[in-house]
Amino acid sequence: MDKTLLIISSDHTGHGHKSITEALCEKVKSFNGVKIHVVDGFSLGKPLLSKIGEAYGPLTRKSETLWKMIWKLSAEKPSIVNHFFEGLIKDHFLQLIDDLKPDMILSVHPNFNGSILNILEKQKVKIPFITLIADLVNISPLWLDKRAETIICPTFEAQFKCIEFGIPLKKIQVLGFPVRSRFFRKSHPQPELYGKEKPLKCLIMSGGEGVGNMEKIAKSLLNHFNCTVKIVAGRNEKLKAKLERALKPQYGNRVEIYGFTKNIQDLMLQSDIAFTRGSPNVMFEAIAANTPLIITGALPGQEEDNPAFAEIFNLGVVCKNPKEIRLTVTNLLENNGEKLNKIINSQRTFIHATAAEDILTMILRHGDGSYASFKPEESTEEDNLQFLIYS
Repeated sequence: MDKTLLIISSDHTGHGHKSITEALCEKVKSFNGVKIHVVDGFSLGKPLLSKIGEAYGPLTRKSETLWKMIWKLSAEKPSIVNHFFEGLIKDHFLQLIDDLKPDMILSVHPNFNGSILNILEKQKVKIPFITLIADLVNISPLWLDKRAETIICPTFEAQFKCIEFGIPLKKIQVLGFPVRSRFFRKSHPQPELYGKEKPLKCLIMSGGEGVGNMEKIAKSLLNHFNCTVKIVAGRNEKLKAKLERALKPQYGNRVEIYGFTKNIQDLMLQSDIAFTRGSPNVMFEAIAANTPLIITGALPGQEEDNPAFAEIFNLGVVCKNPKEIRLTVTNLLENNGEKLNKIINSQRTFIHATAAEDILTMILRHGDGSYASFKPEESTEEDNLQFLIYS
């Protein structure tokens, strides 16, 4: 029997939501009779909502302080955000599900969980609704609604946050973070470790929006190591031009600067070390590529604890001060790269390569006609006991 999965994603609020969606879409071929229809949730609203989505990039690039305030306010008053989005998307969303008649709905963006569940409940439309959390540790309440059939978590840290906010444990599934298959090393050999005759290959990136101290990091590397540096400035065209002016005349072909690229996996797979901010998507793509991470910062709010998460599991190291880059890299390379090799081995053990397939398998179980209940469930004695065990 054919099934249709509607995914509510986002094209403009960072690249993570889109890449997660792509990871799921590429695996749907393994499931006979399953179709996926992807919609940018912000496009369902009036022009105002599209402009809000498009403002994410400039806002996070130019004012992290303002972004942090917005993130905290939305976490404190999720019902207000849900009501606002509900009013803007209601008409187009109802038309969409009337035309598409999906068997399941998956949301990979926090702003479309409570808002869509409000619409479905008020219209008495019973379609299983699943949430796939795209953050690792700092989970906004906007992700969490008890009316969802299931909430899929990428980490146990996210699961603990769900429980803390009152989501029954039986509604939570920890299935890993879906990564597009082209990022997995597979037949790509691990690069030979840096040595006197072999330049260290460094990749500096900062997510799709291109933020961070890229110039200072690059200069520290180029001035103190036998290395080549590739920099991805993302959609930030002004940053790309600035970096070219600042670095190319002095360092020539030792440095290459890219804008937004669809072949980021090739750059990762060719690199010995990746310098990046604590973006969940970028972190997990680097882990899949088995490229050691040096995390240079994190967006306030949803990324704040991601650097510590990486260090706890030895997936990389944190270096927020560009002045300490030289020491950090030197420590990784000491004793024939002992620490670097330990990170490589930890990444191989940590990554869940079949996350996308497992997530689709779980979602499709909800498309067999067993519709979601909209009555909020009270936590049971069993749930409370399991919470105590996990805490």
